Amino acid sequence: MHLVIVDDDSVLLGALARRFSQRGFSVTTYADAITAEQLIAQQAQAYLLDLRFASQSGLSFITPLRAALPQCRIILLTGYASIANAVQAVKLGADDYLTKPVDFLQLEQAITGKAQSGTATDTAVLLSPEQLEWEHIHRVLAEHGGNISRTAELLGMHRRTLQRKLNKHRP
Repeated sequence: MHLVIVDDDSVLLGALARRFSQRGFSVTTYADAITAEQLIAQQAQAYLLDLRFASQSGLSFITPLRAALPQCRIILLTGYASIANAVQAVKLGADDYLTKPVDFLQLEQAITGKAQSGTATDTAVLLSPEQLEWEHIHRVLAEHGGNISRTAELLGMHRRTLQRKLNKHRP
């Protein structure tokens, strides 16, 4: 299986390329800005895209990849997960949306589309109150086109408080 990995984290990129190569995958990696045409030209069976890399977004590649290669698997991987981004990725045609750090077996399952026996990926995970707040803030922000002032007003908090919360990583 040919896999294309797009991520600007060179350490993670190298580790994933090594692990998938050891599993028999043919791997092509990109760490710098690229075009959708470059990705499509690879004719891969699976694409692992970082949500934020270089000055680009992995979301921008989903639609052209899905149109050109309808049978390929598209997985979005991010360290900045939010429900709004996950919903958007799936609506655009992504097969899966995973957050970093990710378990390698879970990642392999997403790429191959096959569940491994003996894994517990289907168990429900409860979110902490901090995670729920973070998700809610990002959903409201996405609904209002990134307008921080309007989002703060709707959430009943000061704009500066909202900006501080937005600058933090997901809990």
